[in-house]
Amino acid sequence: MKKRTLDLTDEKPLLDIAAYARKGRLPTPAERLHISLTVHRAPEVMVKVSGGARTLSGVERHMAYIGREGKLGLDVDTEGHVGGKGFERDLVEDWDLDVDALQNHTRNSASTRKPPKLVHNIIFSMPPGTSPAAVLRAVQKLALNEWALQHRYAMTLHTDADHPHVHVVLKALSEQGVRLNIRKVTLRSWRAQFAANLRELGVDANATERAVRGEAKSRILDGIYRANQRGQSTHMYQSRQAAVRELSSGG
Repeated sequence: MKKRTLDLTDEKPLLDIAAYARKGRLPTPAERLHISLTVHRAPEVMVKVSGGARTLSGVERHMAYIGREGKLGLDVDTEGHVGGKGFERDLVEDWDLDVDALQNHTRNSASTRKPPKLVHNIIFSMPPGTSPAAVLRAVQKLALNEWALQHRYAMTLHTDADHPHVHVVLKALSEQGVRLNIRKVTLRSWRAQFAANLRELGVDANATERAVRGEAKSRILDGIYRANQRGQSTHMYQSRQAAVRELSSGG
């Protein structure tokens, strides 16, 4: 194929890398706040889906566990509190989870697939030193904004660890019959709301993606990992040798 020389001196480049740093506008107040919090390493909120239950017994076990067998109990979406021995069974009945479980069984009786979750288990957490009361209030406000009159929920604050955290049990099927599927964008939205609610209470909090914080972790390929476990990984051997040479040269 005949080679051609292209003169781009008078043309706009096909890929103007410098333009990615120029948006032609000033950052919004929200963007400036986010940048400031990230630069100053404000405490990062954590929102994690710790699992969920597909059976009534699984729901009851989890509720009993986070409610400390009724001694701690759970705050519910009707602005009340449930506790005492057997509270989890009463809550399961109040949420009509037995009806949902029966419908799931009927739909999946001829299928090998797992039945859908009856509830989602979610944890909202902050680093040590954060006011536990503020963490609970921030989660309560998020719950009212996101799930009130739609998805039944219950929560409890745990302070037995260094980092205060709130366990939330969220009914997967809404009162309108819509199933909640928690995706990455959902978690990002919850993290942002959680952080904003904390800031309203005077608590420094940020919700930054791991990659933006410089904490992206590269995965070791499965083959490399297994070979390294056997002591036969040439990749890891070469990496160690390179590190030795770097140290020897004063790097």
